[in-house]
Amino acid sequence: MQRAVWTVPRRLLIGSFWSPQVRKNAVEGVEFPRSFTTLEGNGHSQHEAYSYRRSMQVEIVDALRSGERNRACNLLDSVVNGQHFLRTDDFVSILNYCAKSPDPLFALATWKAMERKDINMNRKCYMFIIQALSKGGYLKEAYDWLSFHGGTHSFGPVLPMYNSFLNECSAQQNFVYYDLCLGLMEIQLTGKSEITYWELLKLAVWQQNLSAVHEIWKECTKYYCPSIISLRKFIWSFTRLGDLASACEALQRMVVLVFQRSTSLRASPEGRFQSSGLDIPIPTNNSLLDNKIEESASASSDDFGLDWIDALSERGKVIQGKKETVDLWQLTSEMGSSGWIQDGECLQVPSLFEAKEVDCIDVGLVKGCTDDNFRGHIPPEKTSLLVMRVLRWSFSDVIHACAHSNKCELAEHLFLQMQNLGLKPSQHTYDGFLKAVIPERGVNYGVQVVKAMEQRNLKLYNATLATLSVGYCRALKLDLAEAMLDQISENHAKQIYPFNALLSACDVMDEPERAIRVLAKMKELKIKSDVRTYELLYSLFGKVNAPYENGNMLSMADARKRICAIEMDMSRSGVEHTYMSMKNLMKALGDEGMVRELLEYLRVVENWFHHANSYSATVLYNIVLHALVECNEVPLAYDTFRKMKFRNFPPDAATYNIMIDSCSRLRCYNTACAFLSLMLQDGFYPDACTYSALMKILLAQGQFEATLYLLDKAMEGVQPDVLLFNTVLEEASVKGRIDIIEHITEQMHRANIRPDPSTCAYVFSAYVDQDFVNTAMEALQVLSLRMISEDEIILEEKRTEFEDLVFSDDYKAELAIVELFKCSEELLAAALLNLRWCAINGLSISWAPSKSSWARRLSSTYGVRRDS
Repeated sequence: MQRAVWTVPRRLLIGSFWSPQVRKNAVEGVEFPRSFTTLEGNGHSQHEAYSYRRSMQVEIVDALRSGERNRACNLLDSVVNGQHFLRTDDFVSILNYCAKSPDPLFALATWKAMERKDINMNRKCYMFIIQALSKGGYLKEAYDWLSFHGGTHSFGPVLPMYNSFLNECSAQQNFVYYDLCLGLMEIQLTGKSEITYWELLKLAVWQQNLSAVHEIWKECTKYYCPSIISLRKFIWSFTRLGDLASACEALQRMVVLVFQRSTSLRASPEGRFQSSGLDIPIPTNNSLLDNKIEESASASSDDFGLDWIDALSERGKVIQGKKETVDLWQLTSEMGSSGWIQDGECLQVPSLFEAKEVDCIDVGLVKGCTDDNFRGHIPPEKTSLLVMRVLRWSFSDVIHACAHSNKCELAEHLFLQMQNLGLKPSQHTYDGFLKAVIPERGVNYGVQVVKAMEQRNLKLYNATLATLSVGYCRALKLDLAEAMLDQISENHAKQIYPFNALLSACDVMDEPERAIRVLAKMKELKIKSDVRTYELLYSLFGKVNAPYENGNMLSMADARKRICAIEMDMSRSGVEHTYMSMKNLMKALGDEGMVRELLEYLRVVENWFHHANSYSATVLYNIVLHALVECNEVPLAYDTFRKMKFRNFPPDAATYNIMIDSCSRLRCYNTACAFLSLMLQDGFYPDACTYSALMKILLAQGQFEATLYLLDKAMEGVQPDVLLFNTVLEEASVKGRIDIIEHITEQMHRANIRPDPSTCAYVFSAYVDQDFVNTAMEALQVLSLRMISEDEIILEEKRTEFEDLVFSDDYKAELAIVELFKCSEELLAAALLNLRWCAINGLSISWAPSKSSWARRLSSTYGVRRDS
């Protein structure tokens, strides 16, 4: 069982660690080249000068760096076999290069040469050899060095050696030796430093172990005042694991630490940030230390330096002896109002996008303060720059975590606080902020953020462009979404999702031509399609004529070629069919009427779901049944239904509705009632679709009275919709039954069911066919007004706005009405076009439908529901 990362039980492993066998493994565990094991070659001219020895180190390193290993071996032989006096320092540069390369073989060869010359090893040499072994993948040999070589000398391995070994174990995800190293550290009582805690954090984050991170935080803050670097690493860990509350708590501590002027940073030669404070290891046995901490905590938090600032008063002073919670938002506002920050540097911004650009990191962070509670000095300019950079990184980490957790308001608050503190958001910060706010505030809000970035000459990341593109896709603004994707120039695997989002929007808006351009852009950027891409391709290109025309031989052949091409590309990419891809494929085949191919894929599906989720199989069966009914293959639909029952795939309400609808093709009401009986036995109750299918059968037989009776029963049992009434209106219009038309229309009005364009067409056609033209125009006007709203108060409120569109002679008025279709206002657009047509034909428009003589007559004649 793997060890928990924050506690390490003691082990009785000393005997194995210090046995002679371990020493043999450490030395002989790596196979040396021939030149490494025979260092007693030809002699070299004797040179005893110090400059010569130093130059030989440089030559050996240069030879290794250029890949001339044989020359490096010969030079090493010459140095070792010479008669001049050698010291440990004469090999440090070589071992240092071997550690960084890494080159574990040459490092061990160098060590063997030093051993033959009886040259003592120091800790630096041991560190370089262990690093070379561990970085080179020889973790077992590196561990043997840790457990044996240090113990055979007057000094043992120091904590940096263990930290380096833990780092490599984490990088190589070898947690066996990670666990062994922790046990060895406990046996040798090395304790832990802040670097050790960072290595433990990396392991906990990789394992997604949030509780371990909390334990590490608890232990670290108990014995340390964590530096700003350690706080940044804890914030990184909390954000990666989705714990925003703990991340904000650590961020509060960081802000307090920065503005107490008790921290500074320096950059190492490798470019890494290092805290200027001492990183003193905490011993493993902390009982005495715990007692001292408890004693000192009762006196003063400043005596031992372990507690953070307890609380802040309204003036920004430290309150001694009273525990309170430090609030970051209160703290930063007090800093801006109480003079902690230099005048003009951190301004209270009136809005998010009108913040004054300030640069407090170039002139120092904080003014001096005469209060005794704020002891310390202002860091120099360069150090202040590094501190503020780390603080900005931590704010960015939390803002990105807000994006993953859908915490829009918190992201906005953090973004404003950054500006209050004088921190200029970076491109990375803006990227996380846009990801957090666009899903909640919309893409237009994000455009304002982009304008603020442009004012600072900040370029957009590819990920930021992708976020904006996805936002435009959700708003169905495909031109702008495509323009964002056109600006993406680099290949990045994560950028597949904005292209999928645009393909999905193309599917919604039925724009396959644009989808082809999107695919061409993906090919240009060498972005590999994933399973979601193929799911969308089947929906976009799997059908040709549908839904505008029925499939024919030419369209079926074209669809067959498209589907074959998509499947071949899936096979080349190593992507297998999923439920959604198969669903879209079968739906496309059904829309084109390709029955034979559809049944072939159904057999594949039956094998899929033999032991899988039966509900998913039911959905696919419904697609097949619906396609068979639409193609008038009713007997084949019955056979498929029986096969579905035989294979124990349970039908659902949609299945029975499809089968009842199939009975209308045969005009067999008894069969429909049989399916209805099965439906009730399986626990499904009839809905509006069920009653519509039953009424179709009765209407096909000319039984209007029975249909109206069934309609009354439907209105008692289900929530009626406009399609339920249109089913009766369509047949009544064909048969010229004006009485049925008027009765159904009045029932719709009393049930507050808004008409749709089909309702208007059926009623208007029925009156015109009977030469009641004036009545037809009046009925069209009334129904069009009811399409806008059933509430006459709303109609009166918007009367002026609508009259400008209905009575205007300007052609732009009609274009404005057509634009409403693009805004998903189909009913309003159709109603206004009908009213405009009525006005053109000279009919006066009354915005009170109830005052129409036609509406009053229907109300008085058909106002009471039929009893039979």
